[in-house]
Amino acid sequence: MTNYLGLRLLNTRVAVSGGVCWCCPTRVVGSSGARAKWKWRIKGPRRMVLGLGASFLSQFMTMSGNNSFIASARITGGPSVDEVISFGVVVVVAKLLNAAISVVLVFLIPILQILKNVEWPEQFPFKDEDFQRFDESSDSLFYETPRFVTHIDDPAIAALTKYYSKVFPPSNTPGVSILDMCSSWVSHFPSGYKQDRVVGLGMNEEELKRNPVLTEYVVQDLNVNPKLPFEDNSFDIITNVVSVDYLTKPLDVFKEMCRILKPGGLAIMSFSNRCFWTKAISIWTSTGDADHVMIVGSYFHYAGGFEPPQAVDISPNPGRSDPMYIVYSRKLSTA
Repeated sequence: MTNYLGLRLLNTRVAVSGGVCWCCPTRVVGSSGARAKWKWRIKGPRRMVLGLGASFLSQFMTMSGNNSFIASARITGGPSVDEVISFGVVVVVAKLLNAAISVVLVFLIPILQILKNVEWPEQFPFKDEDFQRFDESSDSLFYETPRFVTHIDDPAIAALTKYYSKVFPPSNTPGVSILDMCSSWVSHFPSGYKQDRVVGLGMNEEELKRNPVLTEYVVQDLNVNPKLPFEDNSFDIITNVVSVDYLTKPLDVFKEMCRILKPGGLAIMSFSNRCFWTKAISIWTSTGDADHVMIVGSYFHYAGGFEPPQAVDISPNPGRSDPMYIVYSRKLSTA
């Protein structure tokens, strides 16, 4: 049975709350006036989860210029809407606006399913303002002082390290090269992990010097210069830990990632709900965890040259420690 869920949110310039970056104030999605047709098909089991406000998933599906969003999600091979509602949690958000009440039903999908069988729009659906930040001052100034701290808690770090131990080639494998992009004083690789070439690219030289896993490093601001200073087909793996949300030119960076990866090379983008919210892009601070998976997946898709991206939820203790998500893809062997 095929079900269609239709959502309408009137007067779209409403604040989105719930599931935003930790410590982030409510922000407004700057996408009014754009129109992107989005069909999002999911197969298999789903769940309805609590959320507040209008999810980016609803906004991202269909955007119109008449101050209203219309969202439709096509779900195949599952129970009817009535059956879903009977065991799911229906979230109704009411807000007063000009003495009227807008009711929003938010339907979310498990992280593992979000990037399954996506029918992407023909064109990249984001606008320039979606990549603006609250603080547009120089990133070099912001990162000038070294921060020898971790940005996710210990259980989340352990979960990421465990994931790396499963997908990385064995330590000291001949010919393996790894790029840790947006790197700092720690990369969260498995203890004692070594390869002949592990490059860190980051913003603070003092932090990079302290990173024991790196064999070399480059100081570069990707928001100023997204061109990666490496030859084509140079790396087997690219990692990026809790920093993809700071990229203001993500398509340029992801195209460069594809260029420097070897055919079949693996790119791993990991993120949580914690960030320097003044430096994270608007579309990130305005949305929640499930939305972030779709956003990063879109970067891989629209950059071209990658296999369909996939998502993994490695959150160690949901609700009790920092969540941890991964969106990954491999460079096409023919790219």
